[in-house]
Amino acid sequence: MPAITITLPDGSRREYPQPVTVAEVAASIGAGLAKAALAGRVDGKLVDTSHLIASDAGLAIVTDKDSDGVEVIRHSTAHLLAYAVKELFPEAQVTIGPTVENGFYYDFAYQRPFTPEDLTQIEQRMAELAKKDFPVTREVWPRDKAVAFFKSIGEHYKAELIAAIPADQEVSLYREGDFIDLCRGPHVPSTGKLRVFKLMKLAGAYWRGDPKNEQLQRIYGTAWAKKDELDAYLHMLEEAEKRDHRKLGRQLDLFHLQEEAPGMVFWHPHGWLLWQEIEQYMREVQKQHGYQEVKTPQLIDRVLWEKSGHWENYHESMFTTSSENRDYAVKPMNCPGHIQIFNQGIKSYRELPLRLAEFGSCHRNEPSGSLHGIMRVRGFVQDDAHIFCAEDQLHAESAAFIDLLRKVYEDFGFTEILVKLSTRPDKRIGAEETWDRAEAALAQALDAKALKFELQPGEGAFYGPKIEFSLKDCLGRVWQCGTLQLDFSTPGRLGAEYVGEDNARHTPVMLHRAVLGSLERFIGILIEHHAGAFPLWLAPVQAVVMNISEAQADYAETVAEKLRTAGLRVQTDLRGEKINYKIREHSLLKRPYQIVVGDKEKAAGMVAVRARGNLDLGQMSPESLIERLLQERDVRDARGWEPATT
Repeated sequence: MPAITITLPDGSRREYPQPVTVAEVAASIGAGLAKAALAGRVDGKLVDTSHLIASDAGLAIVTDKDSDGVEVIRHSTAHLLAYAVKELFPEAQVTIGPTVENGFYYDFAYQRPFTPEDLTQIEQRMAELAKKDFPVTREVWPRDKAVAFFKSIGEHYKAELIAAIPADQEVSLYREGDFIDLCRGPHVPSTGKLRVFKLMKLAGAYWRGDPKNEQLQRIYGTAWAKKDELDAYLHMLEEAEKRDHRKLGRQLDLFHLQEEAPGMVFWHPHGWLLWQEIEQYMREVQKQHGYQEVKTPQLIDRVLWEKSGHWENYHESMFTTSSENRDYAVKPMNCPGHIQIFNQGIKSYRELPLRLAEFGSCHRNEPSGSLHGIMRVRGFVQDDAHIFCAEDQLHAESAAFIDLLRKVYEDFGFTEILVKLSTRPDKRIGAEETWDRAEAALAQALDAKALKFELQPGEGAFYGPKIEFSLKDCLGRVWQCGTLQLDFSTPGRLGAEYVGEDNARHTPVMLHRAVLGSLERFIGILIEHHAGAFPLWLAPVQAVVMNISEAQADYAETVAEKLRTAGLRVQTDLRGEKINYKIREHSLLKRPYQIVVGDKEKAAGMVAVRARGNLDLGQMSPESLIERLLQERDVRDARGWEPATT
């Protein structure tokens, strides 16, 4: 048998006289690596350390320093959770247990609801099982044998899952101690590798995600490579709880939601002021970049949605209605309407690119269980636009959009942008050659801007590939907001044409683009990023003027009117409360500036100024204060809201 050559990530090669496992390769490199190995990546495929390499291959040893390694830890900890539950509650049935962002969950069928006390007990048993350092081994069984086995031990949900696999296929199972579970793997080599985890919460879940099925109990957990990483994550969650936009929305009187309008937002005056400031800012930015604003109908006949492909590919997410024997859909997106505007009159190549923007009110029939404050709603407004252009204009338009997007994010206080390129999904329209050109065009646009990006195979829209732009907030959380989608198909399906330089008819290319995405969601992100302490230009109330006693009420009103005349958003608080009470109340409302006037300030024609963060800026004239506030308001600073202290 010829020797087997293993190529390592650094390009070095090692030869072995016979088939070798990932663990054996790691051991041959060094004892430290052998101890740290959690899995391997053989020719790009993630495998167990027990995986046998029988021919020449590329190999990367995966440790807890790799994102893949942390993912394997979390997947394995989900199995450890199921093992502990079965030990403590033998009658519980296990169902599925995948990883999720920052952790994992496992769904169980059990005769009574689990309690927080149960979680504590389960977590303790998990720690005990981990310390026993059971080997985690992979076994391959015929499908029917696996079905019969799980039925025999009363695991009917697991048997149902396996029975759905074609009969001629084998299934992989993983065994640790007395527990065995269906899984593709890979897993850590032994339970002793699972040292840092915590069970987080309980929730309900339907079997296979279908509300018609039985309700199960879901246990969420998190797992990390190191304790300090877990501690940092728990601290972030604590901070996130303090910043929850739903709580701050009530505290700051910005908005509310109620059962009579699920997934729809009731905006209060201060919340709507914030909304309007953001919308007007975006309107001005778009105008500067050559966009023309339009407005399209909310209800459109299904015939148009069928032509666009939405009725076939998106119908389950659309609200529909009927009138006079015609079916209509409440628009879930704006693109077909914008094409109708483009189609009015004959367009020339000289008019391209044509950039049409709309703050479009859209509705999508999101499952009730997925709704989350104003972050995930059914009725929302997008800062949506569509660029109709010739194919040779794609690069310039994509580059201009990326520049626009970067400026907007920086103005809102976000400096770190993560980029992903999503390619063709299984359910799509258009020829393969068209998809090839579209995906290549977006990749080239990112390369031209020197933007690093992650590839997301199969995650594109049904009509074209897309670039996703995500923001990282002050807690390190990532929020996907902006998109740039390239569409060669929809304009042609809806009859869009322009007359080219050759006097022939051509179909334009369409770029779908959004910067903020849903304004509701973006405002939720802003609330949590700034903890409700908005920078001055966004703050619904930029300053509050307070008197110490009734004797200064008229002077306080005079000062407030000067600020309003200068274009600032100002409130007065002339209540007969003690000044310390007023200061505390407006501090909790996170007002950027508090202006206090007493007899001394009135006599001198001055004001005493306090800035958010308990900063005492001393006395100044109303004119000096106005100059200061206007300067701060007009300079949007990505560093945050803190005003200068001098």
